[in-house]
Amino acid sequence: MKDSQASENIDFIGDNHVSSSAKTPLRTDAFNLSDDEKIEAIKDDVAKIMTTLGLDLTDDSLKGTPKRVAKMFVNEIFGGLSPRKKPIASTFDNNYKYGEMLVEKNITLYSTCEHHLLPIVGRAHVAYISNGTVVGLSKMNRIVDYYAKRPQVQERLTMQIVQELQNALGTKDVACVIDAKHLCVNSRGIRDIESSTVTSEFGGKFKEASTKREFLDYIQLETKF
Repeated sequence: MKDSQASENIDFIGDNHVSSSAKTPLRTDAFNLSDDEKIEAIKDDVAKIMTTLGLDLTDDSLKGTPKRVAKMFVNEIFGGLSPRKKPIASTFDNNYKYGEMLVEKNITLYSTCEHHLLPIVGRAHVAYISNGTVVGLSKMNRIVDYYAKRPQVQERLTMQIVQELQNALGTKDVACVIDAKHLCVNSRGIRDIESSTVTSEFGGKFKEASTKREFLDYIQLETKF
């Protein structure tokens, strides 16, 4: 492929919502470096970018930025890349025999678009129907947070959340809907500040029209305290 064609293809992928896989694309040597080693390497890379942009890194306000950004990348906004940080989804027997749908809605979601490394901000709504096993409520939030803390495409994120809960609970009856704003759309390019992106993944019984409708009705309920 010629360089111009490759560049056009990259631009097309970046400006259109394209995902190559349901799995986060990681190299086989992704975890050869320790977190501290990654921070040091990224610090130098960020410093090079800032210097190339013409910024004076001797200024008191800027000289600590490369290290701060590197630590943020490794420990915070991309912390979900590390298998060590994956939450343990402790499950329990459904001794109280609750057989209806359980919905955890309005889970705050912060992620990062993998095409421009700009924020994705929104809400996730997750549900499952127990087949004899239940999971702690906070674990659902932690699973959302873990997979969100990666360079992401929203479709992939939605699928990863569902697949993780299906594996933990031993059932296909899991669903997730995400409604989020992408700053790569809202703050650059078309600059449409009002638009948001909605994705969904329905497994097992949630593919049935009546069950899907029940779930969607629940997430529309107004929460009052």
